[in-house]
Amino acid sequence: MEDFWSGALWVMKIWLYLIVSLIMIPAMFGFSLGISETYMSILVKTLEWATLNIQEAKTDEQTLKGSASNGLIQREDGSMEKELEELRRSRPKPSVGGDFTLSDCFYFNRRGIESIVEDEVTQRFTSEELVSWNLLTRTNDFQYISLKLTLVYGIGIFLRYCILAPLRIALACIGLTWLVIGTSAVGLLPNLRIKFWLSEQVHVMCYRICARGLSATIRYHNRENKPQKGGICVANHTSPIDIVILCNDSCYAMVGQVHGGLMGVIQRAMVRSCPHVWFERAEMKDRHLVTKRLTDHVNDKTKLPILIFPEGTCVNNTSVMMFKKGSFEIGATIYPVAIKYDPKFGDAFWNSSKYSMVSYLLRMMTSWALVCNVWYLPAMHQQEGEDAVQFANRVKSAIAHQGGLVDLQWDGGLKRAKVKESFKEQQQKQYSSMVVGDDSSGHSD
Repeated sequence: MEDFWSGALWVMKIWLYLIVSLIMIPAMFGFSLGISETYMSILVKTLEWATLNIQEAKTDEQTLKGSASNGLIQREDGSMEKELEELRRSRPKPSVGGDFTLSDCFYFNRRGIESIVEDEVTQRFTSEELVSWNLLTRTNDFQYISLKLTLVYGIGIFLRYCILAPLRIALACIGLTWLVIGTSAVGLLPNLRIKFWLSEQVHVMCYRICARGLSATIRYHNRENKPQKGGICVANHTSPIDIVILCNDSCYAMVGQVHGGLMGVIQRAMVRSCPHVWFERAEMKDRHLVTKRLTDHVNDKTKLPILIFPEGTCVNNTSVMMFKKGSFEIGATIYPVAIKYDPKFGDAFWNSSKYSMVSYLLRMMTSWALVCNVWYLPAMHQQEGEDAVQFANRVKSAIAHQGGLVDLQWDGGLKRAKVKESFKEQQQKQYSSMVVGDDSSGHSD
């Protein structure tokens, strides 16, 4: 029995040595020994081989296209005015009674049926479709295709659950533990320049360890546009891991609600060394208080840029939904960032209505890898005569264009709520202005 336990301790020592020497130390200092690159190269070739085998076995089946639309509806991109004008082209305009005809109801019926058949909002909160199976059980119900493919599938399960998952969980735990200990220790120092420098180094190093715990391969583009102190970084939101992805390259001040439990411990430790902006639940409802605290933060040019996800919810990596205008009312410099994940290696989208945070993280740690591109866009400022909503839409469009995402005007809050009455009234006013011949836009705030 003693030989058994001594052998087990020896194996654990070797395992910890490998973790520290081959993964943690390179991660802390931001370099790689080439292990991740070799793993990704083998993985890409394996998935390409599997795709060819699947296509050869199913040559008579049409491959699904991973597009943002399911292809059932061919929508017209014109406005209400243009589409109604097309319908009315063959009808003479009445001399009295306003510009109204009963045939207008066909337009609204068609748009209503289109929205039911192909809901633009609901499909943004489900996992995006893949071009082909990536040998992950959750992305496709396994069906026997060939013996070779089945063997590779079985080896993949063993590799992901028995080797990679324990290693990734260990790295994540180490990274979070070091974050709490490191930020707490730095928080004991006086408020001098060395304290803030050490705080940034601790944050970045710990996030890099967590990123290695997800086998993250991140490509950063246009680093000359990285967010600067005294500004606000805004990005599209797919997953809570977005924070790890961005903080792996730079340090940010976080904004969010105060939590309890383990998350609360992490928040209290982080705020000791760095001026993050945490709000109590009651304070989050006070827009003036939130705006004032954010304004005070960005006006201090020595503080880190604030990281905000204006969508307010996670969207499935295919589109960008409406940005809340709060962070665009401050008048600060906005640094847009576009994040796009490669779904071939794992589904990064967090469906919070279906999976808990722990369940989601376990799914991510049993994926092949986390691969994504991050684009830093040039800083943007609010133009003269431009209100906060227009500014937010302009930033959102820039992010969507750079990331190859669909630019949507819908509020992400529709994930759990109904359409606001103000939106319905806006459409009614728009049609009313057409009927009575009013040139005003009829838009409501």
